[in-house]
Amino acid sequence: MKLEKIRRLLRDVSLIAEEAYNAPFRAAVARARREQDDLFMLLIFSEMMGVPNPASYYTLELQPIMLEKFHDWHLRMGMPHSPLDQFKCC
Repeated sequence: MKLEKIRRLLRDVSLIAEEAYNAPFRAAVARARREQDDLFMLLIFSEMMGVPNPASYYTLELQPIMLEKFHDWHLRMGMPHSPLDQFKCC
């Protein structure tokens, strides 16, 4: 029973130390992930916006999956309305 309490205490201390170490970098990691997601969305929908995409064969099947996130993406990119003529999301 005592060994169990010590293990639980060490696990809790480890989690607290990990949170304290990672806290300053959380915003930078989130920003980098958001930038990568934006680039990925541009790659997926670039062919529909008139930008040649060498990987369009592979990204075509991802479009229906990423369509849910498209509205948030084009607003974040500074486009008030959908840049695609095929469908309007706003």
